[in-house]
Amino acid sequence: MKAIQCLNIAQPLGQGLWDGVPLREVLKLAGRFNNVRRIYYWGFHNNDAKQVFQSSLTYTQVMDAAPDDLGPFVAYRLNGHPISLERGGPVRMLVPWAHGFKSVKWLQRIVLTNEYRAMDTYAAANNDSESYLKTAAYIDGNDVNGRVGQAVTMSGTAMVGLPGLKRVEYWLRPTAGAHGELAPDDPAWATARWLPCTIAPPPNDWVGTLPGGTLPRDVFGFDPKTGQPREWPMRYSWAYWSVTLDKLAAGTYEFRARTVDKHDFAQPEPRPYPKSGRNDVQMKTITVA
Repeated sequence: MKAIQCLNIAQPLGQGLWDGVPLREVLKLAGRFNNVRRIYYWGFHNNDAKQVFQSSLTYTQVMDAAPDDLGPFVAYRLNGHPISLERGGPVRMLVPWAHGFKSVKWLQRIVLTNEYRAMDTYAAANNDSESYLKTAAYIDGNDVNGRVGQAVTMSGTAMVGLPGLKRVEYWLRPTAGAHGELAPDDPAWATARWLPCTIAPPPNDWVGTLPGGTLPRDVFGFDPKTGQPREWPMRYSWAYWSVTLDKLAAGTYEFRARTVDKHDFAQPEPRPYPKSGRNDVQMKTITVA
């Protein structure tokens, strides 16, 4: 399972079950080689033959991975079917821990080189082309209207990046009259009261989630004996969260949600800068009348 997220867009784009071949196995077909530092790869983009996406990985990133991580792979199936041309088929690169521009569509060419510099489409925009996915919460929908005496349910998704996900929490306060704007150094952050949200558990039955004929025990990240995920939520995918607010008095409130990763860093830490991926703490307004 792999969620795709753009470096410069505030919401994850989609999630699916990808099948493919490890890139290291593809490279082994080229025979023996040495003096290689990076692997460059290119792909077409949209319908413009002159617009080409390009990216690169280090030799180590391709050939080695942590025990619970999956290395880069050349994908040829999505949700049990051949990857369509609209989705970048017949094959595309998949880099599980990275933002979407590293998972180049319409894979055209792979080159092994001793060049030490990263070659990436967005490098010229001063983005961090080696950034890992961040752990961050996203709030569903638009601002919410409620009525006194009726509960309000807020929900969203949590992108699970490199450091995993420990919990999702929310902060509700009466609107401060600044149209929801809150500077990163505003003293209110230090006194905020963050309360837990509920993270949806894994499905009891994966039949409706996985493509037909795919058993959970055959999916990377699942225990082959129990058919359950080895960790939940799973890294490089997303999870659903929600919280029900009741007994709200009439008025307007600011609702914010954030993640806390397994290192106890609260969003947007430990990487608050947008050049390594957007992970601002989102806010929605709740109006109760």
